Amino acid sequence: MRLPFLLSVLWGASVANDALAEACVIHSHDDRVEVTLCQANINIPAELFRSGFCKPQLKDHEVEVKFVEQCPDGAFGICRNAHVSNMPYRQDIHYYGIASDARFLQPACEQNSQGVWEGE
Repeated sequence: MRLPFLLSVLWGASVANDALAEACVIHSHDDRVEVTLCQANINIPAELFRSGFCKPQLKDHEVEVKFVEQCPDGAFGICRNAHVSNMPYRQDIHYYGIASDARFLQPACEQNSQGVWEGE
């Protein structure tokens, strides 16, 4: 299935030691799949967050990134306190769009990132 892979890639690419609230909204799409998520920075250094975590490279996908102070309302699910594998960094990841995608995202949140899933 292509959607879980795309969501995993976006999630893996996502992940402020600075006290400023910071988040990025990532919208990605190709001919068949459209994904929108927002990464809210918890303790990732600001420059690393902006230059790496919020810049996914997805082959054959158009990706738009917008930096905001906080993630917008309307997420169908949030992975709270998601840990980035092999790194000390954490973030909250907000998912928008098709609520049934939670069946893929919740296990990934809880098992892969040791996060806490909050559904709508």
